[in-house]
Amino acid sequence: MKLDFESEKPIYLQISDQIEDAVFTRAFEEETQIPSTTEISTAFKINPATVLKGMNQLVDNGIIYKKRGVGMFVRKGAQDKIRTKRQQQFFENYVETLIAEAGKLGITRQELVALIERGFEK
Repeated sequence: MKLDFESEKPIYLQISDQIEDAVFTRAFEEETQIPSTTEISTAFKINPATVLKGMNQLVDNGIIYKKRGVGMFVRKGAQDKIRTKRQQQFFENYVETLIAEAGKLGITRQELVALIERGFEK
């Protein structure tokens, strides 16, 4: 995990995003324990409440869950949930923008598909 203390992005969101990415890439498998709030806060010399805020965001999103007195674990189905969320974000952030720009340039649907296929060939 790497935190950027100079970033505009709050630390708790960086923690949440990086744990989510570790779950998605299977660095943390489903139903396995993730590092504790204390371990992360000690490693980065940050307030445990900041780490907990990031983890609670993942709990609220159904990515991890708490086992009282034991720690935090990756929820079964978390990787699929993250994939679905990221696919939706990809559509909103890239595909809609691509289609809008293609429309401005007068590129037809067929021409756009051909351009995308050309990109896959590279």
